[in-house]
Order: sequence, then structure tokens, then C-alpha cells
Amino acid sequence: MSDSREGYGLTRHIGMRSATALVIANVIGAGVFTTTGFQAADLGNPYLILLLWVLGGVLAFCGALCFAELGAAMPGAGGEYVYLKETYGRAFGFMSAFVSLFAGFSAPIAAALKSLVIYLSAFVPALASDNPIVGNLPLYDIVAVALVWFLVSVQYFGQAKAVTFNNVITLIKVGGIIAIVLAAASVGKGDIANITFVSESYSAMESSAIFTAMATSLIFVMYCYSGWNAAAYVASEIIEPQRNLPRALLLGSAIVIVLYVCLNLVFLYGANVDLLAGKVEVGLVASRVLFGELGAKLVTLVLGVSLLASASAMTFAGPRVYYAMGKDVSSLRMLSRTSEGGTPTTALIVQGVVASVIVLSGSIDQILQYAGFTLAFMSALAISCVLVLRIRHPEMPRPFKMWGYPLPPIFYIAVSLWTMYFAFQGRPMESTLALLTVALGGGIFAAGTLRRKWRNRHSG
Repeated sequence: MSDSREGYGLTRHIGMRSATALVIANVIGAGVFTTTGFQAADLGNPYLILLLWVLGGVLAFCGALCFAELGAAMPGAGGEYVYLKETYGRAFGFMSAFVSLFAGFSAPIAAALKSLVIYLSAFVPALASDNPIVGNLPLYDIVAVALVWFLVSVQYFGQAKAVTFNNVITLIKVGGIIAIVLAAASVGKGDIANITFVSESYSAMESSAIFTAMATSLIFVMYCYSGWNAAAYVASEIIEPQRNLPRALLLGSAIVIVLYVCLNLVFLYGANVDLLAGKVEVGLVASRVLFGELGAKLVTLVLGVSLLASASAMTFAGPRVYYAMGKDVSSLRMLSRTSEGGTPTTALIVQGVVASVIVLSGSIDQILQYAGFTLAFMSALAISCVLVLRIRHPEMPRPFKMWGYPLPPIFYIAVSLWTMYFAFQGRPMESTLALLTVALGGGIFAAGTLRRKWRNRHSG
């Protein structure tokens, strides 16, 4: 039962292992099991696909280094909301939280659960049907929305249960992925020639088209790595955050990089780029070749758990951002209400509503591109806080200082800008919608500020 006042507040209860599990669970979601098919369609070159996954991993690790420094210096709930607010002002913090509600958490939750339902159609073929069940809604959308609210209910009844649930399914997820990789290498019926097979479509592409396709594909890859900063959102609940937060961010990111590269090698070993091109369920396509129908169904179970774990981790982390905003913005104070168990209940429910709407509003491809572009923009802005604060406040206590400063933030920001430029050309509709989301957040904050000034002037 929620407190009618501001709430009971958040408590420190998350250890280093649980924080690391949160990073891993948050990152490994719908993306790695779906976007390789989109990359195969856009590029048709397995070497470039693998290169992008390595580059995305380097970017994620650079980002983790930056957030490790920022999070250890400012260990409050909300992650980049806190960093942007302290560096650039409340308007940027508000925009960050607004974007997180739509593109940062709700959209990835929607994509993960829609992908999960597609994979489950291997067991229940009716889930793949486009025939409307309620109004114009097909069964797979209805099931995805039901899963949104199942995860909301898991998180609603207390922090401890939510953390335990996340730890267990993350352990199953990582163990399952390792088993898939080992099985593919030892008994999989793949072909090493698939990894070197280049599509004819790639050979016909001009250099400018290749750069545009790489940037668009990198947006997908960066989206797949998004979540490397997950532990930063719950910094106020981590035990000894100055010590454990950097460790969780860096260790979690490193583990994900290895798993991602290995998984993509498995996909490409099982099927060439022409067979994967445009396929959403790339894991299922490859596993059928590697292990046959029975093996494919076992792999599907692992992938399903992975997707559920990712959606669960995001359902847990996201409300902490809106909670932090509710603590600062009086008109949104309801978002800071927590249950006796320490769950930001109102923020959790709001996120569930938004995720449900997104499930019903677009395809997985569109959701991923929209979320990827938006997150690339906002994460680059958050990373810039490291540079600004180093210059503006060199005296600030920094329990953790990143290695190789200033190269990690500069590299991250430069690649993000390059990616967004070309991605805008390749996917203008989704990219424009992403920028409009950011602008809408700024517009809402400006309107609220003007309203407060007007009321203060007339009340005086």
C-alpha cells in the first residue's frame, strides 16, 4: 500500500553483484536477438557487422568509465538526470527524465516484450497471427501488454523481491547464453563459410551508401548496448556506491561485450547474411540450422528468459529517474511516492501505461530505431558532463577517476554525433520523432516555468 504522503523513500540494499546483474540484465534484451537481421539487410557484410558490435562495445565501455566517475561523485537516484541537472540546469535534467520515460525505458521494454512474444510463437503459433482479437489488436500485442503489467506487479511489491527476481533470471540468462555459444562451437551444424559470406547487395553499394548504412546499423548496436549505465539509476540504493557503482558498471559492460560478440558469431555461423536479412527472430533462424527444431526450441526458451530479464531490469530502473524528478518538481511530486517496501509506485505505474501505449503503436524495427537515436543523443549529452565538470569544478571530490581522460568522453561523443548524422539520412522519420521527443520535453519545462512566473507575478 502506498503512502499518501511523499513516500517512505529509497534505502541502500543493492550489493555489487546485484548492481552488476542489473547492468547485464538491462543491456541484454531485445536488441541483440533482433537487430542483426536489420544490420544484415542494410549492410550485407558480416565483417562490418562484427566490427560494429566491437565498436559498440568500446563505446559502451567508454560510457561506463564516464558514468563511473559521475556516479561515484554524485551517487543519487536518477543517473543522467542528476548529472545533467547539476551540470546544465534543471531544464536539461527534466528533458532527460522526460526522454527516459518514453525512449529510455518504456520503448525498450515494449520492444523486448514484443520480441519475446514473437519468439514464444515457436511454441504457440497463434501468437504470430495478425488477425485482430480485440478491436484491431492482434493477440501478440495483447500478450505483450499483459507482460508489461506482470512485470509492474513483480516490482510493485517491494525492492527485495524485485532484486531477487532480477538476480535469478539474469543468472539463468547468462548461463543459457554461454551454453548456446559452447553448444554451437561443439555440436552446432553451422558453416564457417557463413562468417565470410558477403551479400551481392553489399558489392553493389557505393561508398556513401555504405557509410550511411553503417551509421544506421550502429544506431541499432548502440541501442543494444544501452543499459550499460543501469546501475547509475539506482545509485542511491547501492551499498557503498563510491566503490561498488564503478565496479558494477565496468564489470557488467565487459561481460556484455564478450557475450554480444560471441552471440553474433553464433548467428553468422548458423546462417549467412542473406538468410538473416530483415529477420526479427535471428536467434531462432540460426538455431534451427545449428541444432534442429528441438534445439531451436530450447534456444528459444533461453532467449525468452533473456528478453524477460531485460524488460524486468528496465521496469526496475526506470521509475528511479521519475522518482528523482518528482523530488525536484513540485507539480510532479506524486512521482516521488514510494510504498513501504521502497518501490516508487506511482512512477512505476506511469511507466507501465507508457510502455503499453508504445507496444500498440509501432513495429519492433521502428521502436528500436526511435529509441536508439534518442538514447544516442541524450547519452552523448550526459557524457559531456564529465568534460564540463572537470573544467568548471576541478576541486569536486571524485572517488573514481576514469582511465585515459579525456579520450573516452571525446571518442564517445564524436562517434555518437557521426552516427546520428548519417542515421538521420537513413531513417529520417524515426530520427525526427526522436528529436521531437527531446524538444517536447524542453517545451513542457519552459511552459511550466512561464506558468510559475505568471502565477507568482499575479499572486504578488
